[in-house]
Amino acid sequence: MYPRIHNVSFDCHDTYALSGFWSAVLGADRHPDDRPGDPEAVLPAVDPAAPNLFFQQVPEPKVVKNRLHICLEPAGRSRDEEVERVLRLGATLIVDRRHADGTGWVVLADPEGNEFCVLRSAAERTRAASEETPQ
Repeated sequence: MYPRIHNVSFDCHDTYALSGFWSAVLGADRHPDDRPGDPEAVLPAVDPAAPNLFFQQVPEPKVVKNRLHICLEPAGRSRDEEVERVLRLGATLIVDRRHADGTGWVVLADPEGNEFCVLRSAAERTRAASEETPQ
């Protein structure tokens, strides 16, 4: 038997604010015990097979590109709609890797500079694959 990933951790200055951003992005509730100023915060996973998001306060600023990041697959909306929604929530555009043929992804950063990507939705990938299949 193999282990499962329990947490994905974010180093940050303001655990409550950053967990609030990710709460809005993912539609997940913060842990009920979390309060502004707490040195740690948690977004419990909605799916028991998925990891929790754990936010821990650190004194140092982020200075380089993340070596690990989250890739989001939209549900119920397109990649482009999801990018616009997350930008309205406070994300910053880092690199737009979308292509004219509909492939690609967008690299964004959360309010503390942690990079993440928004990919095409499953529906967009299925639609593209069916268009490539000869009739």
